[in-house]
Amino acid sequence: MADVNEMITLLKKEYPGVKIALHYSDPLELLIATILSAQCTDKQVNEVTKNLFKKYRTLQDYIKTPQEELEKDIYSTGFYRNKAKNIKELSKLLVNEFDSKVPDTMEALLTLPGVARKTANIVLSGAFGKIDGIAVDTHVKRIAFRLGLTANTNPEKIEKDLMKIIPKNDWDIFTLLLIHHGRKVCNARKPLCGECVLNKLCKSAFTLG
Repeated sequence: MADVNEMITLLKKEYPGVKIALHYSDPLELLIATILSAQCTDKQVNEVTKNLFKKYRTLQDYIKTPQEELEKDIYSTGFYRNKAKNIKELSKLLVNEFDSKVPDTMEALLTLPGVARKTANIVLSGAFGKIDGIAVDTHVKRIAFRLGLTANTNPEKIEKDLMKIIPKNDWDIFTLLLIHHGRKVCNARKPLCGECVLNKLCKSAFTLG
């Protein structure tokens, strides 16, 4: 296996100052934005939340609004019915079980509707500065496999593989680096292997490029 530390070093040089692309001002906004980002681009989510977060400022706003109205407000993020249902249910749960606050532990976050480890990792890292794992989205899944860092396709198994080889202090930035790299260079259909800073370390470079 190629040196994962060298990969991280090269990516950090390529994408200095990398940060989460979703716009948010508090833990609840990050939680909602991350749920909306499933099967949707961060750019589109930010377009939607620009108005959404002005209209829905508290958990009670999500609770009291009819689901059909919330569906219309988030329609362009896709899977809007399921997302609206989860957002309303988790809002009630946060009020009833968590004193109207987004919890700051993996265990508690995973009890919320629509929240799996990827979302929980993003919320913990972005909102609370807690690193409990590695968020595995479609970019991380694709690039980790291409680099030979995992042979798995299940996100939780991929996360376990990566946690064994990525230094813990790089867990949060590793996800952000791969997301940026996936958007700019290592895209799904036609990766730009000739322009990739990792092409000498990547087991797929010569077959994909």
